[in-house]
Amino acid sequence: MRLATLIIAICTSGACACTIPVFRFALDRWEADKFHLVLPQAVSKEPAVQDLLRPLRANGKANLDITTSADTTQQDSVLRYSRASDKQVWSGKLDAAALSAVLDSPARKKLVQQLLAGDSVIWVIADSGSPVDVLEVERIEKRLKFLEQVASLPIQDPNDPDSQLGPGPALKLKFTTLRLRRDDPAEQLLLRMLAGPQGTFDPATTSFAGAVFGRGRVLGAWPLAILDDASLDDACMFLVGRCGCRLKNESPGWDILLNLDWEKALPAAATTSESKPAEAQMTSPQQPQIQAVFKPTAAELITITPDEPAVLADKGRKGPLIAGMAAGLALLVLIPRWLRK
Repeated sequence: MRLATLIIAICTSGACACTIPVFRFALDRWEADKFHLVLPQAVSKEPAVQDLLRPLRANGKANLDITTSADTTQQDSVLRYSRASDKQVWSGKLDAAALSAVLDSPARKKLVQQLLAGDSVIWVIADSGSPVDVLEVERIEKRLKFLEQVASLPIQDPNDPDSQLGPGPALKLKFTTLRLRRDDPAEQLLLRMLAGPQGTFDPATTSFAGAVFGRGRVLGAWPLAILDDASLDDACMFLVGRCGCRLKNESPGWDILLNLDWEKALPAAATTSESKPAEAQMTSPQQPQIQAVFKPTAAELITITPDEPAVLADKGRKGPLIAGMAAGLALLVLIPRWLRK
């Protein structure tokens, strides 16, 4: 099943009038799921460990819950996924160095910076550095630059109570990448979190990319060998399209562990943001609007309207994809512009 088909099937069942893009709705309103750090009973009683964990328990910023195991035979501390509590992210002796690696990493700091800057989606690419992987990374980056040029955000109505943005960076459309080496020792926990709790591939041996948005939510992660342009298009267009998933539990994806207080960081990002939300044009909801997603090629033309989610055409699909009268109007409006170029 195509990625877009799966996403639409999950999310349109709760469709609403909200015009906030998915990535921004998640940033504004979806609290990050908590990971579970489970301590052995003996370890939880150690004074050094209690001192180490006291700041996290008192006023911790990370989406982390700390508990003591009921299993008297457990020897190591274990970090488990937020919703798949039977899946381990890490296990070992808990000390200052281990806790630091659990809570944060250089790449996670960079992710936080990009999310607070308002990036729509950050594609975290983990590769081996081989010539084949380098070509794949270049292809992905080239495609994302193209999508950023031709995509647009849903029209925002400032008078719509269902579409009010929360505090945070200026609303904009921006696709970025963050490249990691699979063998980077500082990012092993992040790589496992990005790959997800289902374990469909081994992040230590498979080059892959994961789409991160919101407060550290991963829409999905795919081996580079199967992440074609159509899948990139589907993921990106879904995330910048209008949100139909008010409830986080109804949306696809999983979270990663980030050491950040979002409720404080988002208002701070709003005060430091210097860019203006040019893509979020304010207009009357009665004013007809057509948002072109692609300039037409010989193979396809795809348009998005404010009243429908973005579903991108499969590679090799014959002829243009015309979404009723909206697409016909798009052709009448846009083709003369392209002919003049």
